[in-house]
Amino acid sequence: MIKSLIRDESGATAIEYGLIAGLVSIAIIAALTLLGGNLSTLFNTVATTVSTASTP
Repeated sequence: MIKSLIRDESGATAIEYGLIAGLVSIAIIAALTLLGGNLSTLFNTVATTVSTASTP
């Protein structure tokens, strides 16, 4: 019975998928953190341009 438990790898796949999902989420959070300031500046520039263009 102990040998069959040692050979059973059904939970290993779930753990691997969990680790992959965790690493992907960390990469996304890091990218958004690094680009967040630049995106905020870009959206503010676009908003200012649109508001000045629509004002006669």
